[in-house]
Amino acid sequence: MVMSVRMAPPLTLIFLFMIHGVAATGTMKRGVSSAGWGVSYSPSHICALKTSSVIMNCTYTYPTGYKIMNVFWTKGPIQHGVELQDLSEDPEYSQRLQYLGDKQQNCTIRLSHVTLKDSHEYYFRFTTDNPNGRWIGTPGVFLTVTDDFDLQVESPERVTEGDSVRLTCKSSCTLTDRATFIWYRNSQPLTERRDRNNELLLQSVRREDAGRYSCAVHGHDLMSPAVQINVTYPPRNVSVLINGSGDIMEGDSVTLICSSDSNPPAEISWFKGGTFVGSGRIFSISKIRSDDSGEYKCRSINEHGEKYSEAVTLNVMYSPRNVSVSVSPSGEIVSGDSVTLICSSDSNPPALNFSWFKGGTFVGSGRIFNISKISSDDSGEYKCRSINEHGEKYSDNVTLNIMYPPRNVSVLINGSGEIVSGDSVTLICSSDSNPPALNFSWFKENESSAVGSGQSFSALQSGRFYCQAHNQHGSQRSDAVTVTVTVPGRKFLYAAAGFTVGLGGLIFIFITVFIRKKHKAEHIQQKQDDLYVNVTGRVSAHDGVQSESEAANQNDALYALITLSNFTGDQSEEKASDSEDTDEIQYATVLHHRNKEMNRPEENESQYGNIRTYQTDPAMRSADQIMEDQSVIYSTVK
Repeated sequence: MVMSVRMAPPLTLIFLFMIHGVAATGTMKRGVSSAGWGVSYSPSHICALKTSSVIMNCTYTYPTGYKIMNVFWTKGPIQHGVELQDLSEDPEYSQRLQYLGDKQQNCTIRLSHVTLKDSHEYYFRFTTDNPNGRWIGTPGVFLTVTDDFDLQVESPERVTEGDSVRLTCKSSCTLTDRATFIWYRNSQPLTERRDRNNELLLQSVRREDAGRYSCAVHGHDLMSPAVQINVTYPPRNVSVLINGSGDIMEGDSVTLICSSDSNPPAEISWFKGGTFVGSGRIFSISKIRSDDSGEYKCRSINEHGEKYSEAVTLNVMYSPRNVSVSVSPSGEIVSGDSVTLICSSDSNPPALNFSWFKGGTFVGSGRIFNISKISSDDSGEYKCRSINEHGEKYSDNVTLNIMYPPRNVSVLINGSGEIVSGDSVTLICSSDSNPPALNFSWFKENESSAVGSGQSFSALQSGRFYCQAHNQHGSQRSDAVTVTVTVPGRKFLYAAAGFTVGLGGLIFIFITVFIRKKHKAEHIQQKQDDLYVNVTGRVSAHDGVQSESEAANQNDALYALITLSNFTGDQSEEKASDSEDTDEIQYATVLHHRNKEMNRPEENESQYGNIRTYQTDPAMRSADQIMEDQSVIYSTVK
């Protein structure tokens, strides 16, 4: 019987099951018999899924010099005396069996679309050109076909990030080359991992590859139990969250939460600046204080490494405190110096509003308060007020004590400045200075040496005395005061003399006034009666002695100039007491001129008069003076 041999096309990724067999005995791998005859199967047991394909790998050997005449596969059981059947001629196998070997050494076959009835032991037989050269490989290949089997994924329990890992899908029976595997992660198919290999290779594992893996065989409603792939890795994405938002006020409670991604979970430590302050994923601060302000960060650490978070800043807000005033320059302040007061405070946010007070009076604003050329009036208690959006606070008072030399030095006479010989009068020196003057010197005018010291001085003699006050910043002298010493008993005489002189003076003044009044009245009357006439006759050069008739004619021709004018400066010899009267007197001047031409009688009858009147300013004249002016005439006839 001749078996037809069909060469199968090349297949990719198939399962090969090799069986090495001999005629007599063998299990998984059977050896070659003596004299060079034998058949080998690998593997010797095959478990196949229903409808799948099975490849039975087979090789055979025979002695040199023989020629292969016929090869075929058959199934058991083998019975002695019963002719073996070639499966390629069996209607149940002829369409499903394919010989993949040759007539030299390879005897592999493929059985497709296996059924449950295909579960048997299969053998390979070959014959040679030698009548006694026939051989069958027993035991053969055991094929088990099933539609109920178990799948299981084999994998390492823990994988470190960056490593490579291999997962294997195993079944309760050995699958054939036609089996297609499907891999799942977290119940989601990994389509890129579908192939005919029962192994899944993950190269350079990432943390994203962690999950639950399972496998299945395409065409079968069966999936393996899932196994957990645990990818371990050091901490990453470490950050700090502050529980709450907005400003953190002193006295609030604050919670810091550290989050990180790591496997296995990391241990958490907390640091303020570089100082360890606590541990655990949550760090709480109850009744937070300003001292808790600063930068905080957490450290996440596991067996694979550690990582710090970025620092977060806790900025605790609070109202001003520790408000104080510093004085520059320090030490003694002397009048005329420049002084600077500086207000300091601790607050968050920093205070921007500063006010200055002297006593209870506002005197300025700003953190720095300057007083240039300070004076004693600037002495007093100063304080500043610091304000921010959360409150205000005043500093304690600081006292500016301005030093200055003595001023306003004066002498006080204790009693009268006039004393009786043998007595004394106490002079007290007072001054305004800081520090108070403790050194006083007494001087008598026109004397260079001091006559005493101390704040008080007893004067025993007449004179003008003054004091000089001293402190470490300077000195100043007072004005002089007069001290008069008298002899006992003369005091009454001096008083009587003074009274007499005073009384005599009053009498003299009264008499003088009376005489003046009387003289004034007489003088006015006399001026009214007097007439001063000055008649001046003027004749021409060729006139001779006048006759009586010429004289008469001349007397008839009157040329008169009458001038009323005020008293001029020619009367300056008058006394000042008479000036009021004489200033208002009117003067008249009459001028008589003789006519040179006697033959002009018409001119004898002609009279020319020119009268001019001058009066003083009415505003300067009294009513009495005006009446006197009307009655007084001064005449001059020339």
